[in-house]
Amino acid sequence: MTATATLTDRYVDAAMRTVPEAQRADLAAELRASIDDQVEARVEQGELRDDAERAVLIELGDPDKLAAQYTDRPLWLVGPRYFLDWWRLLKLLLYIVPACAAFGVSLAMVLDGATFGEIIGALVPLLLSVIVHLAFWTTLVFVILERTGHETMNGQRWTPDQLPEPRQKGVGLGDMIASLAFLGIMAGVVLWDLFVGFVPTEPGLSFLDPGLWPWWILALFAVMALEAVLAIVVYAIGRWTIGLAVVNGILNLVIAVPALWLLFEGRLINPAYFPTIIPDGGEEVGQILSIIVGFVIAGVAVWDTVDAALKAARARRGSSRVLN
Repeated sequence: MTATATLTDRYVDAAMRTVPEAQRADLAAELRASIDDQVEARVEQGELRDDAERAVLIELGDPDKLAAQYTDRPLWLVGPRYFLDWWRLLKLLLYIVPACAAFGVSLAMVLDGATFGEIIGALVPLLLSVIVHLAFWTTLVFVILERTGHETMNGQRWTPDQLPEPRQKGVGLGDMIASLAFLGIMAGVVLWDLFVGFVPTEPGLSFLDPGLWPWWILALFAVMALEAVLAIVVYAIGRWTIGLAVVNGILNLVIAVPALWLLFEGRLINPAYFPTIIPDGGEEVGQILSIIVGFVIAGVAVWDTVDAALKAARARRGSSRVLN
């Protein structure tokens, strides 16, 4: 499916995403045929094809709701009318709120002089509490909406304009080149920082701790070389596989875990960096930036691991569909 996919193509693709694999091909063909028949009937009555297609899709409604009807999948908990809005909002809040809460608490504890173990010990119950409260209060709001008969918060009727774009399939040459270019740039940045520095008024002042050279830096470059090999292998195969996604996750752990350990031990960022460029309050700024860097490292590792796993899962489902 390309960027020129019709509204019908996008609607069928969106509807089939939640349909079990064994039923997907038959239901997709049935749904497409039904849409085509209704569009042809409207065209025969004098409507323009584009207008007829849009009108048919509007009548069919949200593709997720239609898919649930096709497969007899109940949208319970808060009722079919509000279920999808509740689920979409809850997922969005879970993506944002726990991370913000963890960042705020970590920053406050670091400034208060807490150790790495104390921070981790505080974050685990905090995150569990935040997740439970989000689930409870979000569900309660939608239960009240359902009981009182109010519209959902967006108050908008579903239209074909809300259809997502088709997901890209496969791994192209551009993806591999981008990955290799990023790794090369990062290696260059690390070497420039250690041997030249990025502060014009303080030549040789590096952001990273000079004690990381040579062994920690060489180990980092070795893992980056493995990342480059992985990018080439994924391109050669043409898609992510489960095995390659696992390898990618292991490489992310190999980079992220030592980096976070060094960061909280005070051995990743040069201790003299911020006090040198900010004589007044530089140490406090360094503590704040350390927390931010830690969240960036963890966030990138988690995002890249999850992204590769999702791509591998989609590629596997696509292969199964072709075989069937």
